[in-house]
Amino acid sequence: MTPPTGLAANAPDIEVDLEQIKQSHLYNEDLAPVPATRRKWGMASFAALWVSMSACIPTYMLASSLIGGGMKWSQAIFTIFLGNAIVVIPMILNAHAGTKYGIPFPVFCRASFGTVGANVPALLRAFVACGWFGIQTWIGGNAIYKILAVFWPALATGSTANFLGITGVQFVCFLFFWAINMAVVYKGIDSIRLLLNIKAPLLIALGLLLLAWAYRAAGGFGPILSQPSAFDPGQPKAGQFWTFFFPALTGMVGFWATLSLNIPDFSRYAKSQRDQAMGQALGLPITMALYSFIGVAVTSATTIIYGETIWDPVDVLTRFTNPVLLVIAMLALCIATLATNIAANVVSPANDFAHLAPRKISFRTGGLVTGVIGILMMPWKLVADPSGYIFLWLIAYSALLGPIGGIMIADYFVYRRRQLSVFALYTPHGPHHYTNGFSVVALIALVLGVLPSLPGFFATVKVIDPTHVPPFLLGLYNYAWFVGFGVAFVVYLVLRKLAPTR
Repeated sequence: MTPPTGLAANAPDIEVDLEQIKQSHLYNEDLAPVPATRRKWGMASFAALWVSMSACIPTYMLASSLIGGGMKWSQAIFTIFLGNAIVVIPMILNAHAGTKYGIPFPVFCRASFGTVGANVPALLRAFVACGWFGIQTWIGGNAIYKILAVFWPALATGSTANFLGITGVQFVCFLFFWAINMAVVYKGIDSIRLLLNIKAPLLIALGLLLLAWAYRAAGGFGPILSQPSAFDPGQPKAGQFWTFFFPALTGMVGFWATLSLNIPDFSRYAKSQRDQAMGQALGLPITMALYSFIGVAVTSATTIIYGETIWDPVDVLTRFTNPVLLVIAMLALCIATLATNIAANVVSPANDFAHLAPRKISFRTGGLVTGVIGILMMPWKLVADPSGYIFLWLIAYSALLGPIGGIMIADYFVYRRRQLSVFALYTPHGPHHYTNGFSVVALIALVLGVLPSLPGFFATVKVIDPTHVPPFLLGLYNYAWFVGFGVAFVVYLVLRKLAPTR
C-alpha cells in the first residue's frame, strides 16, 4: 500500500481516498472514515441523541440506591448531575478525533494501542456494552411481561424455582423483546436515528405526564422530598456523607463511562467540533438530572397514593385501571427502551466485534454477538440488588474504562497534539503496528491503571477477606474511574517519552 498523495495529516476533516485503504484487511465499510458529505449531525442532533439515551428507565431509577443509602433527594440529584458533568468532559475530548477524522472508536484506538492491540480496549468496552444491552433488554421484556400479567393475572404466579431465577413466561418475554432488538440491528444503523427521533419526545412527555399525575393524585410530592439525609447530625449515619458520596459519584461517572470511550462512533457524523461539544454538554447532564428527579418525585408520591414506595415506573403504570392507557404507556416504555438500547449498547460493540476481523464480521454479525452475550450474562441478576448495581457493576467496570480513556486522551491530545494520519490507521505494518501489532506502552499503562482498584474489587465480591486488605487500597476502589484514568494517563506519557513512536 502506498499513501495517497496530497493529504496533510493535520488537515481538519481530512478526506481519504477510500480506494487506497480498501486494500487493507483492517478495512470494511462499517469501519471506514466518514466523508464530509455524510457528516450531517448538528448541535441539535447531539443534544437529541443524549436526551434520547438519558431518558430511560435506569435513569428514572438511578437515584433510588442513593436515597436508599442515606442521601436526601437533592443530594442524590446533585450527585447524578455532577457525575455526568464530569464524564461529559472526556466524552467531548474523545469525540474530537471522530469529528476531525471521521473514524470510529476501534480505529481511533489503533493510534495508542496498535492495529491489533486496539482489540483490547474495544473488547473491554464491548463486553460492558453486552451487560448493558442485557439489562435494557430485560427491562423491556419485563415491561411486556407486566402488561400481560395485568390482563392474565395467572401469568404472575409462575415458579422461580429454577437455575435462571425467573419464571418461564418472564424469560419468553425477555427473548421476545431481544428478538425485536435483533430485528432493528438487522435493518441497519440508519433505522436507529428514526427510533431516537420518535423516542426522545415520547419518553420525556411520558415522564412529565407521570410527574403531573403523581402531584395531582398525591396532593403534592410526598415524604421522600421532605425526608432528611441520614448523614445529618443526629441521624443514623451522621458524619458518613463523604464516605458514601465519593463511591456514589464514581458510580455516576461509570453510568456513561462506556459512551465516553466510543463516542467517536457518533461524533464522526458531526458537522463541526462545536456541534458535538455543545450538543453533548447541553444534552447529557441536564437530562440525567431532570429524569432522575422525575423518578424521585413520582416515587415519593406513590408512598401516599398506594401506601408503599414504588421505584420501578413499570410497576407504577401497572396500577392504572384504564387498559387503553396502560397499554399505550407500556408500549411507549418499550419503544423508548428499544431506542436507548440500540443506540447506546449495540452500535459500539457491533463495531468492536467487527474490528476483530473486519473482512469477516459485519455490523450485523457484531450486533448478533452482542445480543447472544447479553442473554448469557443473565441481566436480571445484575439489577436484582440496587446497591450491587452501583457499587459493584458500575464501579467495577469504570475501573477498566477509566484507564482506557486516560490512555486515549494522553496519546491524542498530549503526545500527538491532535494530529493523526488516517491512512496509517488502516495500514497493517505502518507506524501503528508497534510490536507485532501491539503497543506495549499502552498495555502496561492499562494494567497499571487497573491494578490499584483490584484489591477493593476482590474484597467487594468476597474473593478475599476485606480485613486482609490495607484500608488505603480498599478506599482506592471508591475512586476507581478517577484513579485508573490518572494513573494510566501519567504512565502512558512517561513510557511514551522513553519509547517514542516512529
